[in-house]
Amino acid sequence: MTLSDAVAHLSPHRWARANRLLIRKALAEFAHERLITPQDSGDGRYAVHSDDGRTRYTFTAARRALDHWHIDPESITRHRDDAERELAALDFFIELQKSLGLSEEILPVYLEEISSTLSGTCYKLTKPQVRAGELIDAGFQAVETGMTEGHPCFVANNGRLGFGVDEYRAYAPEAAAPVKLVWLAAHRSRAAFTAGVGIEYESFVRQELGEETVEGFHDVLRAQDLDPGDYLLIPVHPWQWWNKLSVTFAAEIARRHLVCLGEGDDEYLAQQSIRTFFNRSHPGKHYVKTALSVLNMGFMRGLSAAYMEATPAINDWLAQLVDSDPVLRATGLSIIRERAAVGYRHLEYEQATDRYSPYRKMLAALWRESPVPSLEDGESLATMASLVHVDHEGASVAAALIARSGLAPTEWLRHYLRAYYVPLLHSFYAYDLAYMPHGENVILVLRDGVVRRAIYKDIAEEIVVMDADAVLPPEVARIRAEVPDDTKLLSIFTDVFDCFFRFLAANLAEEGVLDEDGFWRTVAEVTREYQASVPELADKFARYDMFAPEFALSCLNRLQLRNNRQMVDLSDPSGALQLVGTLKNPLAEF
Repeated sequence: MTLSDAVAHLSPHRWARANRLLIRKALAEFAHERLITPQDSGDGRYAVHSDDGRTRYTFTAARRALDHWHIDPESITRHRDDAERELAALDFFIELQKSLGLSEEILPVYLEEISSTLSGTCYKLTKPQVRAGELIDAGFQAVETGMTEGHPCFVANNGRLGFGVDEYRAYAPEAAAPVKLVWLAAHRSRAAFTAGVGIEYESFVRQELGEETVEGFHDVLRAQDLDPGDYLLIPVHPWQWWNKLSVTFAAEIARRHLVCLGEGDDEYLAQQSIRTFFNRSHPGKHYVKTALSVLNMGFMRGLSAAYMEATPAINDWLAQLVDSDPVLRATGLSIIRERAAVGYRHLEYEQATDRYSPYRKMLAALWRESPVPSLEDGESLATMASLVHVDHEGASVAAALIARSGLAPTEWLRHYLRAYYVPLLHSFYAYDLAYMPHGENVILVLRDGVVRRAIYKDIAEEIVVMDADAVLPPEVARIRAEVPDDTKLLSIFTDVFDCFFRFLAANLAEEGVLDEDGFWRTVAEVTREYQASVPELADKFARYDMFAPEFALSCLNRLQLRNNRQMVDLSDPSGALQLVGTLKNPLAEF
């Protein structure tokens, strides 16, 4: 690829399109989070003014449930001192810096994330345009790599600061380029391997890599007069090797605490979460999740060696809970367990930092089960994020699935809610257990367009038991957290209603598939159905009321605008919430 080819996607017309789409999202989500207050000019037109009052953005919007702003991107105009100007996202954030609470320190880094997000959108605009109806037949990984939006709430959602343009093309999920992982041998004095019940290191590694590859790696060690028995194998993201470990861990390499063995044979595809890989060569083998010291959406995407030690045990505990609970079993819920994990401890960086430091999260990996072997005939897989994917013609994947199913929209929705939403309700009410159930963390199992069951993933780093007195096995204790009573139900209201159903409901209404009343009435009916099925939890239902008139508005962009390097204080996640007023609960009227 020539130097100019690397940036061929950055053409004037694609840049203009990307800026228009990003400003549409910024206006919609910042209005939703009450960072800006659009003024109603009548006829569905609104205006937003810059901090100095000289620039005016106007647009048309439909206001929907949960204070959702559905803005027509083609309607947006920008005027400065009455002269029309082109839409430019970087100018937008500078013009509204004070309104958005962007400090002098955060602003340039945020602008860099926005630039990267825009560049990614331009790249996506070069790809062949696939209709939603075609995407649903395209296969699990084609759906995964075909997503264009990223997180529906976050405006700067594809920052990936650290990737050069060549690395973007090699490692971004939408680039869909096959990747071979780099393998290191890590001395057992500094590395630890932990695994779930029934898994043993030697046989597991040989199963994942193949006998020939493992023996080849052992030969590399023997050639340096090193004993393979003294080392553990660790898979590494190629970016991490070239940009971090080969430099930052130079002492470890020089002392042969770490030895680079070369690439593995299998080809992998990066997933939406950027640092997790699906095995393209052998789809039934495990996903591999790697440490990646790239800044993306409010966090450095590292992986903690200390956290890895308890990961398999937490997954086994949850799998057993799901398996032994008749309500969860009846929904068809399953989790894909993180079966094994390996982490490397750099002793000097540990002495110099606290346990939340990115320097402690540079070298670790985990293996997560693949959902492919669990499929029955006629079933297919899709990331749940795809439900809110909208194609170039304004058609959503959810609407395409409803059409494919032949079911009434409310009936289709009921199947989906029983598979995805009822397990979240029951986990909360029966066990004080919350997940991070956003679109990228859930895989849907489909047959003939109908959601048959849900698979939750990303377990050990994301689940929390919100009861300080919960009795948990010692190795699982870290998932226990003290959460104030009045914010517990935000694990449903924010993560499910505001951050996912809000978009799904709006898209279906916009397409004329299902009006919002019909959507939320169905959610209410499924909620009541669930509650009626477990009368023994009636006290909990009264204490944490799904039908309360309103709930607190928890703002995600405000977190990122305040600190885009570490959005949440990991030692006090609930204390970090940005709560601004309330939203009217769409279930209340039903």
